[in-house]
Amino acid sequence: MQEDILLKINDLGVSFKTEDGIRRAVNSVSFVVRKGKTIAVVGESGSGKSVSSLSIMQLLRKGIVQFDHGDFTLFPQLTEQETTVAPTSELLTKLRGHSIAMIFQEPMTSLNPVLTCGEQLMEALIQHLKLSKKEARQKAIELFEEVKLPRAAEMIDQYPHQLSGGQRQRVMIAMAISCKPKLLIADEPTTALDVTVQHTILQLLKELQVKYDMAMIFITHDLGIVKDIADEIVVMRHGEVMESGLAHDILSAPQHPYTQGLLACRAVPGKKLERMLTLDDVEKGITSMPEVESSIPADTRTLIEINHLFKTYEKKNIFGKTTSTVNAVNDVSFIIREGETIGLVGESGCGKTTLSRMLLGLIPSTSGEIKYQGVDLAKETMTDWRKWRKDLQIIFQDPYSALNPKHTVGEALMEPLIVYGLFENDKKRKQRVIELLEKVGMPSSAFDRYPHEFSGGQRQRIVIARALAVEPKFIICDESVAALDVSVQAQVLNLLNDLKRDFKLTYLFISHDLSVVYQMSDRIMVMNKGKIEEIGEAKQVFHNPKSEYTKSLLASIPGR
Repeated sequence: MQEDILLKINDLGVSFKTEDGIRRAVNSVSFVVRKGKTIAVVGESGSGKSVSSLSIMQLLRKGIVQFDHGDFTLFPQLTEQETTVAPTSELLTKLRGHSIAMIFQEPMTSLNPVLTCGEQLMEALIQHLKLSKKEARQKAIELFEEVKLPRAAEMIDQYPHQLSGGQRQRVMIAMAISCKPKLLIADEPTTALDVTVQHTILQLLKELQVKYDMAMIFITHDLGIVKDIADEIVVMRHGEVMESGLAHDILSAPQHPYTQGLLACRAVPGKKLERMLTLDDVEKGITSMPEVESSIPADTRTLIEINHLFKTYEKKNIFGKTTSTVNAVNDVSFIIREGETIGLVGESGCGKTTLSRMLLGLIPSTSGEIKYQGVDLAKETMTDWRKWRKDLQIIFQDPYSALNPKHTVGEALMEPLIVYGLFENDKKRKQRVIELLEKVGMPSSAFDRYPHEFSGGQRQRIVIARALAVEPKFIICDESVAALDVSVQAQVLNLLNDLKRDFKLTYLFISHDLSVVYQMSDRIMVMNKGKIEEIGEAKQVFHNPKSEYTKSLLASIPGR
């Protein structure tokens, strides 16, 4: 009904001025947001979903952005003058935070690192609600309690870096709801969060929406997580709306091939497919893949053996006396067999990354054994480690920070070949690098280009090529697909499995996405508070978990 409409976007067109000319980012986008309802805007990176939402908030950089056509109407009670795409600064101050609020994707970069979390929340309360500093502080504590932050009275005086990712996101939510906005825009609020944290954040948003009768625009690249939160869905690609309608209709019977592809690209909870479906597959009419079961025979040769491994951190006072200790890795033992992929899952802070860094000698262990081909690497010196590092490589979560922005892709990939004296000269090294780039699906022209010239998925392929350059036997994939679009994620997962077969690799695959871990792994290892909670065949751990902690992780999987 017309009276239920809170926001109406009509034929919105947005372009950006670049060195190469005008680039259209949003083209003729139209949809409505109704009171108390959630509309999910879904699409891959570059689809225009964030640009559309930032246009509503008028947060796009002036001088670079231009509104080509269209408009949006905010709240029927506002005058026509106040509902154009170019409202006055006075109106923007009134609208932002008070009538429309936004939760950004990465809270660490959205929060001011030099102000406490309480100060940042109190600023909005003082600005919009005209509260005194004392009143604002008390209100801030109440809001922190409302978003279920532990020890709210203490959190008020803590800085963003002292909180976990999930806690920082709760601070952002508290700031967003502080003035009881009519419309909340949530831009990828759960991306890269652990599955349990993701689940609790989604539940929290639903509860707050009902309590305050807010409308919500929920932006995401993953159709799977909107099942329990969205009333309507808008699917975007290349700045245009591909399909829109009721959430149930879109999810159960998508009409557009692109929407069908986005759904097909997701790892299916509890199913291991021969290979992941990609958008190209769907466009070719391939809509299903056979299931497979994989396991490594128990008598397969052991490549890595971990025995009673500990990593202890000590907290000391100003006099150097130890006041407390934390066991980041606590008496961990397991083996990795040649040619297998062992998945490692667990929440942030459970010790996954610490364990992986110890396996590579990047941080020393406190005690225990790390045996590689029978040699205890825990006892090796840094000099000794040099000869082993060629065999043991890692693919990091963020490929952009893993690549030197000053070096071309060719320089980045040739460097390890030079360090280890592989191949006779630079001509042959360049030839090898180009072969590697083509092997991971990149053109030879990438050799002379810089990291910033590529998309996230392309940069991840480059980092994979660099890991392969020195012909390793064992690779740690540390959240290597966590921040990628589902379609790109499917391509990278297929690539990793192809490379595993072609190069006879062994993987330790670390992820917070249990569906992806199941797709990739022969065995799964569940970690909690520095200890191994459970380890076993992927099928057994997923379908018949023994640990209550594992059961809670599985229960949090979206769409399960």
